[in-house]
Amino acid sequence: MRILVLGAGALGGYFGGRLLEAGADVAFLVRPRRRAQLERDGLVIESPYGALRRSAPLLSPGEAAPGWDVVLLACKAYDLEDAVAAIRPAVDVRTAVLPVLNGISHVEILRRAFGAERVLGGIAKIQATLGPDGAVRHLNDWRYLTFGEVDGRMSPRVQALAEAAAGAKGVVAAAVPDIAFRMWEKLVHLGTSAVSTVLMRANVGEVVRAPGGAALLRRVLERNAAIAAANGHPMRDSFMAEYRAVFSDPGSAYSASILRDLEAGGRIEADHILGFLLEAARRAGVPEELHEAAFLHAKAYEQRRDAGRLPTEAR
Repeated sequence: MRILVLGAGALGGYFGGRLLEAGADVAFLVRPRRRAQLERDGLVIESPYGALRRSAPLLSPGEAAPGWDVVLLACKAYDLEDAVAAIRPAVDVRTAVLPVLNGISHVEILRRAFGAERVLGGIAKIQATLGPDGAVRHLNDWRYLTFGEVDGRMSPRVQALAEAAAGAKGVVAAAVPDIAFRMWEKLVHLGTSAVSTVLMRANVGEVVRAPGGAALLRRVLERNAAIAAANGHPMRDSFMAEYRAVFSDPGSAYSASILRDLEAGGRIEADHILGFLLEAARRAGVPEELHEAAFLHAKAYEQRRDAGRLPTEAR
């Protein structure tokens, strides 16, 4: 199985690097600056599951061509339009596009671009970041890559991908028949972290330790679960129990990547996560004031960033 990974950032670098380490036929489609960094230093992963430093097959956008079984799309939502253009020359009748973006709305965009039969559903549950030195830093024990056909079939291609990933160190990969549900499940907990930590500019533990913080996190969690239920995906009792505990832990350092990007003065997935949830709350008749405040906060940040008015340390 030939796998093309778009990008070698936190997600693409980690999962692609682990697949490459396991012997899979993997190449990375990267921008010139990242390519130069990788050619100089190699692909570097720092992880509780073992460090990796090795050379990797690299392509620049103009070098993409057909012949891939899977294209792993690991980009930020705000780069989706450019990502579609970059991978288009590599997608042919044999290719499955596997996006592991946050949220849900990207699936329909990809289906319009490549056809519904080309697009899988996927989620990555991992906390990782790309350091200024180009190293991928894996931050905790989350290392899950889950994927499947959006219509629920257990097709040969998703089974083959699961087999290819089975030997990858530091990865728990699974092909599942209910990926649409699982994508909503991820959106419920990611959206809770995103809404709460962006509003408070603090990680989960810091919010919990503040007066009323745990109650606010639970309120957002319950509202996101209600949004998912209104879209035909009620959350399981075990899931809700797990994340009630996650969002009441005073020692937690958990935060959404959108907060880390915001604190670094970078671009953020405001529309794709916070805007999507706000509109979904309105359609579902779920109280929306917390979602609205978080989205407004994020969009005001974008205005300030675009104007060059961020504090110096965030630039």
